[in-house]
Amino acid sequence: MYSKLVMNGPVVLIRGAGEQASGVGWALAKAGFRVVMTEVAKPLMVRWPVCYGTAVEEGRWQVEGITACRVDSPSLGWETAWQAGEIPIIVDPDLEVLPALKPEILVDAIMAKQNLGTKRNMAPMTIGLGPGFTAGEDVDLVIETNRGHNLGRIIYSGPAQPNTGIPGDVKGISKDRVVYSTITGIFRAKRDIGEQVSAGDCLGEIEDGIQTAKVITLIDGVLRGLLRTNTQISANIKVGDIDPRGQKEYCWTISEKARAIGAAVLLSIMESGLISPTLNK
Repeated sequence: MYSKLVMNGPVVLIRGAGEQASGVGWALAKAGFRVVMTEVAKPLMVRWPVCYGTAVEEGRWQVEGITACRVDSPSLGWETAWQAGEIPIIVDPDLEVLPALKPEILVDAIMAKQNLGTKRNMAPMTIGLGPGFTAGEDVDLVIETNRGHNLGRIIYSGPAQPNTGIPGDVKGISKDRVVYSTITGIFRAKRDIGEQVSAGDCLGEIEDGIQTAKVITLIDGVLRGLLRTNTQISANIKVGDIDPRGQKEYCWTISEKARAIGAAVLLSIMESGLISPTLNK
């Protein structure tokens, strides 16, 4: 059973509300920080059940006991959300809210493999997740996001490991566990997240008005992630995620990678000497 959060710590602005960003937001909210997350109007999220960005469309969304709510009047809405123990989500990819919010910490968790405009002077402390950031230059700290021995390592000087373009290994399987689009069009889901699928199964179809391309899994496993039906996508976009471990409950909980990154961000903030929040119990 979850108790109501007390959010009275420093303000943290997290750019992005996808899977890894949500792991960070969850960890910081649990620790009592006043978290605000920003997103684009139509975020693409394969593991949307564990993404706070789902609140952009649904209005509210809960991940492991912590709720996010879409806020359309930021200057009023974020304080109301914090008092309710919730994370406000704002559609604001250009950070127009930054001057009014004045966050003590800014975390770029867009996971775009490049810096899309975050600058070190945007907050007293800035943190970038993964490739595209250099600690000591465009941000203060970088968190390593590549699976392996260094996952979650705090980088005080220099960049994260370069983007390999290859999904992390899960049970000996790497690139075949992720399914990508082959054409631009509208995606229609044919299976549900949490289902057991087998190699050759059709997960969905992409229609461009002229042709229909089937989205096929190459491996057996549990369908851990799948874009929502009626999503407009381009070619070579991640559409689905097959988990060869076969554990259905993993579909609805934060991944080990997102937890490690969230813990690393929390540690880096606590280590920085900024005022610590009241820890929730």
